[in-house]
Amino acid sequence: MPLTLALARERAEGECRTALVPETAKKFSALGARLRMEQSAGAQSHFLDTDYAEVDFAPGLPEAYANADLILRVTPPSLDEIAAMPDGAMLIGLLKPFESRERLAALNARKITAFALELLPRISRAQSMDALSSQGACSGYQCGLIAAARCTKFFPMLTTAAGTIRPARVLVIGAGVAGLQAIATCKRLGAMVEAYDVRAAAKEQIESLGAKFVDTGVSADGSGGYARELTAEEKAAQAERLTKAIAAADVVISTAAIPGKRAPVIITRDMVGRMKYGAIIVDMAAESGGNCELTQPGEHVVANDVNIHGPLNLPSRMPTHASELYAKNLYNFLSPWIKDGELRIDWDDEVVAGTVLCRDGATVHAAVRQILGDA
Repeated sequence: MPLTLALARERAEGECRTALVPETAKKFSALGARLRMEQSAGAQSHFLDTDYAEVDFAPGLPEAYANADLILRVTPPSLDEIAAMPDGAMLIGLLKPFESRERLAALNARKITAFALELLPRISRAQSMDALSSQGACSGYQCGLIAAARCTKFFPMLTTAAGTIRPARVLVIGAGVAGLQAIATCKRLGAMVEAYDVRAAAKEQIESLGAKFVDTGVSADGSGGYARELTAEEKAAQAERLTKAIAAADVVISTAAIPGKRAPVIITRDMVGRMKYGAIIVDMAAESGGNCELTQPGEHVVANDVNIHGPLNLPSRMPTHASELYAKNLYNFLSPWIKDGELRIDWDDEVVAGTVLCRDGATVHAAVRQILGDA
């Protein structure tokens, strides 16, 4: 029997993405897989059922998941959704592996083999599979647009009959994929952009986009392409130098996050108090607590006359391209293991071994077990 690949509509509040787009559906079908989708599963991403060739459609989630070998998702499944999965099926998605011990227990109770893309090793071979990066690019772009829309000033310099308008000053904190995209977006909109990252290697990337690097004298290059946590002394030195840059900015976009941990607090209450009247902070790290001490996730608040915006699920604001990128990440991860319509995974492969979360009724990822224990 050929591999049955299944997809249901995402049911998380505000989630508009889908894990299968017409292009990747066609590619999976060419590999010999049988595809089954819940009706209208791609509609919120603006993909109609008629756009999907060679896909069987099911009226609901239970019918879509029935006898499925491999289930594609964007967000983690609820406990009810896990209960609808066939015993022993495989699951892949952005599963928030460090978030819920109860969800892990439910997956293991049904012996679901789960791959969490947040755990994907940060190596060159896995770049085309890196969903955190693809979705981070969407988030950074959205942060730039939000900042421009909410700023009380023009981003570009304008010469008008009434005089010259000076460009807005933007500071981007964090120069990973999301931060670099925020820098590029703000530069395209004409703003004067400065940027800071604790990783010394980010300086060249920041400057290549035309932004000025804010050098605080603190470097936190970590393993796997991520920044390490700073010591108390390093945080104090960083804060001293950042305060001046934050105070001069009309807009601050913060993007610093550490997978599986609370976002580091970089912008303190005191720093906010020194900002310009009417300045804005767009805190992309709001989902993991926020880089600003005063951020309220999902809310827009005003503190010390500064607007602080804590948006959630930014990629879902542009679901068509976000879904296309994400679906390609999934295809690039899975396609090497689909041969003649059958899934033949090499469990010793570095990418596979690093991404698998649960297998054979147990949580197998060491970092997750260390944080959540055996589930």
